[in-house]
Amino acid sequence: MTRILQTLFAAVVLLAALPSAHADNYSEARETFLRAGESAGYFNNAYGYALFPTIGKGGMGIGGAHGSGRVYAGGQHVGDTKMTQLSIGWQLGGQAYSQIIFFEDKRAFEDFTSGNFEFGAQATAVAITASAGAQASTGGGAQTSVAGGKNDASTASLGYRKGMAVFTVAKGGLMYEAAIAGQKYSYTPK
Repeated sequence: MTRILQTLFAAVVLLAALPSAHADNYSEARETFLRAGESAGYFNNAYGYALFPTIGKGGMGIGGAHGSGRVYAGGQHVGDTKMTQLSIGWQLGGQAYSQIIFFEDKRAFEDFTSGNFEFGAQATAVAITASAGAQASTGGGAQTSVAGGKNDASTASLGYRKGMAVFTVAKGGLMYEAAIAGQKYSYTPK
């Protein structure tokens, strides 16, 4: 019974943290990452990227996250993607954030768009706002964030890991966690 209540509470927190996807603007999210220090340079050199204007995340013991995005190659919208995350561990709260995944080359792009792509439990992003802390990168190894707000965020040097570089910008909410999570992505060509 306790597990069912925890799951229901996590679902409610997740829904509360999710602003309406229709209110999000892809160009606004892109501009945020363009102004965010080092992540701006990835737009000029990456083969493509996946952009999620809002991912909602919440949990209490068991948590989850979900968001919809678009995939771009050569500056053109080539498909749509969805991210789903399940986490288990100490966690409480809810938050919303934007995320971008840059693909270094065609191989990385094809890995992501092959159908169902997954990042393991150690593959998280470099957070680029003051509200986020240090996190692991997609290839292992710790990365730290640098202070800044949504409109003046800056990043620490990341580099590609296994052909991908991931950045996030917190949009709102508060979440405490020490959890293990994996992210799964689906892709639908345009």
